[in-house]
Amino acid sequence: MRGAERAAPRLMPTLLLFGLFACAAMGLSIATGSLHINLAQLLAVLLGDGEPLHRTLIFELRLPRSLAAFATGGLLAVAGALMQVLLRNPLADPYVLGLSGGAAVGALSAMLAGLGSAVVSGSAFVGAIVSAVTVFTLAHGSGSWTPTRLLLTGVVIAAGWGAVVTFMLAIAPTENLPGMLFWLMGDLAYARSPWPALIALSLVSLLLIPLGRSLNVLARGPLQAAALGVAVKPLEWGIYIAASLLTAMAVTTAGSIGFVGLVVPHLLRLVLGNDQRLILPACALAGGTLLTLADTLARTIIAPEQLPVGVITALLGVPSFLFLLYRSR
Repeated sequence: MRGAERAAPRLMPTLLLFGLFACAAMGLSIATGSLHINLAQLLAVLLGDGEPLHRTLIFELRLPRSLAAFATGGLLAVAGALMQVLLRNPLADPYVLGLSGGAAVGALSAMLAGLGSAVVSGSAFVGAIVSAVTVFTLAHGSGSWTPTRLLLTGVVIAAGWGAVVTFMLAIAPTENLPGMLFWLMGDLAYARSPWPALIALSLVSLLLIPLGRSLNVLARGPLQAAALGVAVKPLEWGIYIAASLLTAMAVTTAGSIGFVGLVVPHLLRLVLGNDQRLILPACALAGGTLLTLADTLARTIIAPEQLPVGVITALLGVPSFLFLLYRSR
């Protein structure tokens, strides 16, 4: 706890630094594309002036996509940090409990039925919530759940969802396969309004900061947390519900994107320490920055073609995580 107390004064300067990085990443994302927009043109548009073409390009195409990327990355990183506290396992991931599999089944079902993007997003959210409830119910059983039971149940449910997804891809019409595969790999090209995800990210980040002290104690173990007066079970339930909702919102916005929720919290703990009052808001900013830059790379690296952003996060995440494992062996 002394380390956490020493880390507390660093909260605002650290978050300000991460906020500046986030603004720079957002500006780069908005300016980069088939039509490059320089800094003067960007500022002119943001100040209400500028050319009509630039205004249309920024406000109708690039800015909504960049905000959706930022919100999705922040949601996944915060959800990953919460899951790692809940399971007391630094390798925990937002998708470890089968949430992405449930969302995939819901979204692909809507795609197979030929329904619109709004229904696809709604079906993905419902599928993720159904998976979360299923995992928690089975792990709880007739007694109380433990991190090990929750993790094992999630792995089994995720494997089941994977089999269903494979079956759906096998029977899908050929013309539906590209959209289904892009969704499974994570794609922001068809991201709808970013505001629900941004609002959810902001509210949860603000609500979690006062709980940082309790989360710090819980990370040391439930017995020590209970001895120090923390209501362990309600806090664990709250963490599980919050992480599930954040992951469901992220998957609904951009499909299944891996490694952000795994690598970002792990890297930040190595740099900033284990104070959750600092880690959680930093995850929101760093995760958003990472996915914004990854999406910028995904839509420019082989322009005019675009890659699914999940491909970029995997290419960046695998070597990064292997390096982190080597450093912490």
